[in-house]
Amino acid sequence: MSVGTWILSGYTPLALAAAASAVMRKMPRGGLAATIATGLLGPAVASYTAVLLGDTAAPAWHEAHRELPFLFAGSAATAAGGLGMLTVRPGRAGQAIRFAVLGAAGEIVAKSLLLQHLGPAAEPYQTGRAGQLMDISEVLTSAGLAAAVLAGRSRVGAPLAGLTLMAASALTRFGVFEAGRASARDPKYTVVPQRERLKDVRPES
Repeated sequence: MSVGTWILSGYTPLALAAAASAVMRKMPRGGLAATIATGLLGPAVASYTAVLLGDTAAPAWHEAHRELPFLFAGSAATAAGGLGMLTVRPGRAGQAIRFAVLGAAGEIVAKSLLLQHLGPAAEPYQTGRAGQLMDISEVLTSAGLAAAVLAGRSRVGAPLAGLTLMAASALTRFGVFEAGRASARDPKYTVVPQRERLKDVRPES
């Protein structure tokens, strides 16, 4: 938590300074410096909550501690690109579209690696409420990407794609949250891995 506090303490004033410079059109060099610094801190802001989850005892979170930060960073980029498509003029949405596509691709790859790494322990992410949320998120991500690429520069397509991608990102986060809760409630996600690790321990000769 303290790490997150330090990250936000640095990120927030820099983001406000960059936004103020852009809106007021003053101090362009200072605004550029703040923008660059904000961009460098952005990945940490997007992923530090995943680090916190991975450091807990909830099996679905702890066992996925390597992939969760990348999943959260990709999800954040997807949402940021979607917000950009929603707020800028369609003719200028090219950068937001590219950012959303990059984020969605990273999110999909990270989720695939997470499920492969966990193996049978990935069940909380694929069943119950968490599984439903993750499945809906995948559908919305695919639909949002298709809309962004095909109609991202139209007045209707851009905001629709943006809203879809933002919803997909939110559902991914809620899906991860529900998976952790489900794994914490069921003892098998704690007991079975412990037994498997005990089997791998060989007695000293």
